[in-house]
Amino acid sequence: MWTEGSSAVTDWLDHLLILPILLPLAVAAVLIPINERDRTLKGAIGFASTLVVFILSMILMRLAAAGTGSLPGSGVYQLGNWPAPFGIVLVLDRLSALMLCLTSGLALAAQAYSMARWHTAGHHFHSLFQLLVAGLNGAFLTGDLFNLFVFFEMMLAASYGLLLHGSGPLRVKAGLHYIAVNLAASALFLIGVSLIYGAAGTLNMADLATKLAAALEPRSRTLVEMGSAILGVAFLVKAGMWPLSFWLPTAYAAATPPVAGVFAVLTKVGIYVIIRLHLLVFGTAAGASSGFGQEWLVTGGMLTIAFGGIGVLASQAMGRLAGYSVLVSSGTLLAAVGLGHDGMLAGALFYLVSSTLTIGAFFLLIELVERGRDAGADVLAVTMEAYGDFDEDEEEEEVGAAIPGTMAVLGLCFCLCALLLAGLPPLSGFIAKFALISGLFDMPAAELATAMSAADWTYVTLLILSGLAAMIAMNRIGIRTFWASIEGTIPRVVVIEITPVVVLLGACIFLSLQAGPAMRYMQATADDLLAPLTHSERVLSAPRAGSQ
Repeated sequence: MWTEGSSAVTDWLDHLLILPILLPLAVAAVLIPINERDRTLKGAIGFASTLVVFILSMILMRLAAAGTGSLPGSGVYQLGNWPAPFGIVLVLDRLSALMLCLTSGLALAAQAYSMARWHTAGHHFHSLFQLLVAGLNGAFLTGDLFNLFVFFEMMLAASYGLLLHGSGPLRVKAGLHYIAVNLAASALFLIGVSLIYGAAGTLNMADLATKLAAALEPRSRTLVEMGSAILGVAFLVKAGMWPLSFWLPTAYAAATPPVAGVFAVLTKVGIYVIIRLHLLVFGTAAGASSGFGQEWLVTGGMLTIAFGGIGVLASQAMGRLAGYSVLVSSGTLLAAVGLGHDGMLAGALFYLVSSTLTIGAFFLLIELVERGRDAGADVLAVTMEAYGDFDEDEEEEEVGAAIPGTMAVLGLCFCLCALLLAGLPPLSGFIAKFALISGLFDMPAAELATAMSAADWTYVTLLILSGLAAMIAMNRIGIRTFWASIEGTIPRVVVIEITPVVVLLGACIFLSLQAGPAMRYMQATADDLLAPLTHSERVLSAPRAGSQ
C-alpha cells in the first residue's frame, strides 16, 4: 500500500504495483499454446503487453515521486496481506520505478524491432521475451533476497533461450559459455543467501539493514559479511566486472539484435542490486559493517573501465565494440558507487539511464548497418589501411557522391551513438560524465588538495580516456563504413526496424534537453538511498490492508 501522501490514491491503485510482474507472466502463458505460424498475432499480443507495462511503469514512477515526507510515495505491496519481514513484499521507490521505466522502454523498442523478421528465427520468442520482462521487473521490485533469487533465475532462464534464438554455431558456443557462467553465479547466490539467513535470521533487505544497524554480535556480523561477499561475486559476474567479464563481449555480440538490445539492461540488474545492498544494508547506519566491500568496488570498477576501453580500441567488429562498451558502462558505475562520494550518486544514476539507452540503440543499429557490408571487404579494408595499399596517385573522377537516404539516416544514428558513447557535448553522455566529475569535486576549493585521493584522480582520468577510446573506435569504424566503404551496397531497412533506434536515441536527446528535471529526480532518488533507516522503517511499518 502507499504510505504518506497517498490519501488520494484509491485501493485499486495499490494493485498496480504487482501488475508489471503478473501481466507479462500471464501473457507468456497465453502465448505458448498459440501456433508458431501465427507469429504476427503472438507479436501483436506481446507488444501490447509490453506497451501496457511501460504505461504502468510511467504511472508508478509518478506515484513514487508524489506525496510528502523524506521518502515520498513509497509503495509497499504485501502479498497475502502478510507484513514484512515475515511475508513477501514488493517495494516501490524512486530507484525501482526508474529501473522499471528503463527496462520496459528498452524492451518495447527491442520487441518492435524483432517483429520485422527476427521473431521468426526460432520458437517461442515472444513467450521467452515476456518471461524476461517479468523477471527483470520482479528483481527491481522485490524487497527480500530469496525472491530476488527467484526472479533472477526467471530472468536468466528466459535469457538462455533468447541468446540461443536463431541458432548457428557462434550463438550455440557463446550461449553454452553464458549458461555455464550464470549457473555458477546462481550457485554462489544460493550459498551467500544461506549464510546471511543463518547468521541474521532474515532475508528481508529492510529488516537486514535494521539488524546490522543494531548491535549484531561479531560472529553473526562476520557471517553476514561473508555471505554478502559471496552474493556480491554472483552479481558482479552479471554486472561484468573484470576479471569476471570474459564471457560478456562474445555473448552479446553473438546474440540477435533485439536480444542484444534488451540485454543492455541485464548488466544493470547486477548494478542495481549492488547499489541497493551497498547503500541500504551496508550504508552509513550499518555500524562496523558500514562501507563493506567498498575498496573492491573501486578497484574492480576502475580495472573494468581500463579493460573495456582497451577492448573498445582493439575491436574491429561493431558487435564486440558494443560489448566492451557495456563493460565501460558497468565499470564507471561500480567505481562511482565504491568511491563513496554522496554527490556522485545522482550523476551515476543519470549515467546509468543514458548509457543503457545508448548501448541498446547501438546494438539494434549494428545489424542494419552491417547488412550492406561484406565481411571480406572489411578484412581487405583493414589490410589496406595497415599496409598503405591505397593508390594515392590515382585520379578521382568524382569529387563527391550523393548519399542515399537510408545511409544518411543510418549514418546520423551512428554519429549520435558515437557522441553519446564518447560523452561529447551537448548530449546526455556528456551531461552524465560532467555530473559524475562535478559530484566528485563537490567540496570547498580549499579542501580539494587534501580531500581528493589518488583513486579519485584515477577515476577522472579513466573516465576521460574511456571517452577518448570510444571516440577513436567509433570514428575508425564510421569512416570505413559510411565514408570509405569499398563495396557500396545499400542495405534494405524497413520502418519498423529503424523506428526503435530513432526512438531510443530520441529519448537520449530528450534526456539532454530535460537534464534539469531529470537531475532533480536523480538527486531525490540519491537522497532516498542515502537514508537507509528511513526506507527500512517505511517497509517494516507499512500497515496491512484494511487495518487503517
